[in-house]
Amino acid sequence: MPATYEAAVQELEALLARLESGQLPLDELLTAYQRASALLDFCRQRLEAVEQQIRVIDNGQEKPWNGGGA
Repeated sequence: MPATYEAAVQELEALLARLESGQLPLDELLTAYQRASALLDFCRQRLEAVEQQIRVIDNGQEKPWNGGGA
């Protein structure tokens, strides 16, 4: 797997562009699809982990971080 979320997103975007182009040989299509699926799972896991870690304390209560909005 990629070292970072950003690297995974870049690779995923490149794979999706290749898949959407219709230019992949049939034997590479399944491999590219499987890699894209694995990258998507990796990204989801990273986002979930970060979401769990980012909490703000408000009047002694923990609540999910809302991205800085009010």
